[in-house]
Amino acid sequence: MSTRRHRLPANAQLPANTQVVHAFDTGWFATLLTMTASTLPNPAPAVPAADVPAAARSRGVGRLLRGAPTDPPWARPGLLVLLVATAVLYLWGLGASGWANAFYSAAAQAGGQSWKALFYGSSDPANAITVDKTPAALWIMGLSVRLFGLNSWSILVPQALQGVAAVGLLHATVRRWFGPGAALVSGAVLALTPVAVLMFRFNNPDALLVLLLVAGAYCLVRAVETASTRWLVLAAALVGFGFLAKMLQALLVVPAFAGVYLLAAPTRLRRRLGQLALAALALVVAAGWWVAVVELVPAEDRPFIGGSQGNSILELTLGYNGFGRLTGDEVGGLGNLNFDVGWARLFDNDMGAQISWLLPAALVLGGFGGWVHRRGPRTDRGRAAFLLWGGWLLVTGVVFSYMNGIVHAYYTVALAPAVAALVGMGAAVAWRLREQVGAVVLFVTAAITAVWAFLLLGRTADWLPWLRVVVLVSGLFAALMLLTLGHLASRAGQVVGALGVVAALAAPTAYALVTAATPHTGAIPSAGPSTRGGGGPGRLVIITGPGGGPQGGAGRQPGAVQGGPGQDGGQSRPGRGRGDGTWFPGGGTGEAGPVQGGPGGLLDAVTPSAELVELLRSGAESYTWAAAVVGSNSAAGYQLGANVPVMAVGGFNGTDPAPTLERFQEYVRAGKIHYFIGGAGFSARGTESGGSDAAQRIAEWVAATFTASTVDGTTVYDLTSE
Repeated sequence: MSTRRHRLPANAQLPANTQVVHAFDTGWFATLLTMTASTLPNPAPAVPAADVPAAARSRGVGRLLRGAPTDPPWARPGLLVLLVATAVLYLWGLGASGWANAFYSAAAQAGGQSWKALFYGSSDPANAITVDKTPAALWIMGLSVRLFGLNSWSILVPQALQGVAAVGLLHATVRRWFGPGAALVSGAVLALTPVAVLMFRFNNPDALLVLLLVAGAYCLVRAVETASTRWLVLAAALVGFGFLAKMLQALLVVPAFAGVYLLAAPTRLRRRLGQLALAALALVVAAGWWVAVVELVPAEDRPFIGGSQGNSILELTLGYNGFGRLTGDEVGGLGNLNFDVGWARLFDNDMGAQISWLLPAALVLGGFGGWVHRRGPRTDRGRAAFLLWGGWLLVTGVVFSYMNGIVHAYYTVALAPAVAALVGMGAAVAWRLREQVGAVVLFVTAAITAVWAFLLLGRTADWLPWLRVVVLVSGLFAALMLLTLGHLASRAGQVVGALGVVAALAAPTAYALVTAATPHTGAIPSAGPSTRGGGGPGRLVIITGPGGGPQGGAGRQPGAVQGGPGQDGGQSRPGRGRGDGTWFPGGGTGEAGPVQGGPGGLLDAVTPSAELVELLRSGAESYTWAAAVVGSNSAAGYQLGANVPVMAVGGFNGTDPAPTLERFQEYVRAGKIHYFIGGAGFSARGTESGGSDAAQRIAEWVAATFTASTVDGTTVYDLTSE
């Protein structure tokens, strides 16, 4: 297949209304809304190939930083500032978060010591059980640990760099069809979204997922331009590989991707259908090769698949991490702890401060952009772009809003690229039409954004109380000024546009900065300031051992979970058990924010004392596992602290049948496990939902068979002496 390249004539003249502003004349923010008619697609008819910006005709991302001959002089400096500022924001003080999510850090540690553990995503280097996700994100962290040693930087820096790459790729994607101004706005919005700052400074799989999906969108845009089979297959393969990062969540963008290509690719229908069939095959291969290997390898030759009840990756994919997340019927899971299912979930106390700052703006500007391009021909690129990102936002947003299973606020980072792209593209279209209806659209957008930011900031009223007033006043002032755009001189209009951008980004930027300045640890991180008081979003429930407290203990607090807006902010508070295996922090009501301290629990890891570390390391080379403990997070804390293999009995929730009591007894008789550590967590709710009680039975058998000793407040059983 040949591809014809189009070039602008050498004597081409820019339209009379073209505005080119030097970055140092009006400041960097002034450039963000400086749109040129030569770098925007026509709003109604399709954009002829010859009218596409030169940046769109460049080959690959390699020219991303070099720019194009027709770019305004501020385009390349603006991009460099964006990428450098993003890198600083995501990397500064990164080591303060320590192991961040110790559950994944321990798996990265295991992968750094064992290639088998790296491939399967095992929680420990002796390969007892895997994490409850596919392992692509662990491959990157594990390889980094192998190269640079085990420390918080080797685990977290790859996440930050993935964030910088995602911002750069989103910029490149938007720039192809909407020019450098829209691209800078989109990149800045993504970089400063609070939940994006949180997750690109954390070691959950979401960072890699977002990068792969944005890369897939870039490839899809390239495919639509020339009906390229190669680019379409690559887009599908990237989405498929995203499945290996976070399973079925990656597939939420597939309807938008496939629909846009089927609609807008400039080739006949029969060929488009054939290309989509090839893309579907590429997606299945990219997502399924690892699944096939795991299913074909005999169970005795690989670790147990964490999160499943039948040691099956297919069960994990379709059950606990699949349809169970939608229906709430998660065997062995905790179910929905938020109780806020519905369309308003993205704006509520849990998710609102993470993602919704510019969500109303994205809906308004995205809808306006789609309306402007509604009558274009089938191949109209502007309409295709708004359908692509709008479809991404709609499908993912609806799923997150109506999930009945486990859902956490940080999942919303998957919405951030779509929100950012719609804001950038929609602002570009409105700016181009500012002498017509565009000024009204910008006014409405700025006003809604200012009011919503004022309300969101009110949820943390004790934190920078002056900020909400400044944001409201400046935003409404900018909105009023945007109404006059059609009557302002060029330079004055640019200043007003810059003010609108600054006002819109002020509140999320403040949240982004405080998020970057706050260390985050535990299984459920949250962006924004930590404040005292209130029940905190989400009605967090932490589950540990029987009798209300950790096994063998007297109701000590579980480990820390990083606080968020409206939460207790990690302040230690007394708690009590309920007597049925459910542990509520903060007095047992189930309504309080998270707490710190104690021996670790279901949602956080413990930091073992020096005395306990020395005990675990003594003679560890003579055992397959230096210790066993119920729950993956508890095991992770001991494994990271002592740097010895620790078996996570029962997996993450303590409700996986791994190992069974009989198998555990075989390990003990064979001298493969040295110690059993009491006081760890398991989920009573998980067993009620069909999960295994093997971990509870193991703990009871150990307590009845071996003599307990106390090491610095921790209950330890020596399994080598009865």
